[in-house]
Amino acid sequence: MKVTVVGAGAVGASCAEYIAMKNFAAEVVLVDIKEGFAEGKAMDLMQTASLNGFDTKITGTTGDYSKTAGSKVAVITSGIPRKPGMTREELIGINAGIVKEVTANLVKHSPNVIIIVVSNPMDTMAYLVHKTSGLPKNQIIGMGGALDSARFKYRLAEALECPISDVDGMVIAAHSDTGMLPLMTKATRNGVPVTEFLSEEQQTYVAEETKVGGATLTKLLGTSAWYAPGAAVSVMVQAILCDHKKMIPCSLMLDGEYGESDICLGVPAIIGANGVEKIVEISLTDAEKEKFATAAKAVREVNGDLKF
Repeated sequence: MKVTVVGAGAVGASCAEYIAMKNFAAEVVLVDIKEGFAEGKAMDLMQTASLNGFDTKITGTTGDYSKTAGSKVAVITSGIPRKPGMTREELIGINAGIVKEVTANLVKHSPNVIIIVVSNPMDTMAYLVHKTSGLPKNQIIGMGGALDSARFKYRLAEALECPISDVDGMVIAAHSDTGMLPLMTKATRNGVPVTEFLSEEQQTYVAEETKVGGATLTKLLGTSAWYAPGAAVSVMVQAILCDHKKMIPCSLMLDGEYGESDICLGVPAIIGANGVEKIVEISLTDAEKEKFATAAKAVREVNGDLKF
């Protein structure tokens, strides 16, 4: 099975690397607009194949979408990355045009493709793909929740001073510094609620550090992170290609779920061969419901700047 990754920068190359190393895809195609860039990244990655023990074929192309034909899954990472001090929402003017064009090219050559959107502002870019692609809503997935939940678990393990394998947790709502909703009430350590281990002060710290996880890395690195985003995408792609029926928080088009419609927001979903197999509605506290609604309002405001 073929996977296309559009954008051969740090995030896109990490996506391709993790997918190849897990050895579940037949081919990964990297696409970029910079002459020779995707081809070079693909060649470099292929030269690790014998060292890392994978047989996935990685190829690159400069804007030739005919080479992506027949892709089961396509990942859109293209667009400019965040710069220090820049919010995800500030990227909309530039990235919307890029994502719209990329989507049209992907669907032209792979009409049944499942698209995973990584480009920021991610919830709004996923919404744009829904409005312009003509694809069924189960075939369009925003990546944010998978990444945000990984960052949440990192901070939980740090606060608990325990192995990260002990920890489980989930982030829903918007993929933004203010709109994320880490579900502290449902986070656990080996099945025991983390609220039994952490003080309210510690819980607040973990939640707030999770919400600014991307901004923290942007400040340190001078650009967006790439290892964790790439790994998050690889988990989602594997769940689709291997039909894992795995529950992953991701940004999906809602139609009444969680009291919202005509908007993409992060919610838990079962991800399998058909993309979104089912949106899972979980119980939220009144405070969590209020935060979810506030996040939805903010995303709608950003969506209002889109031009279809």
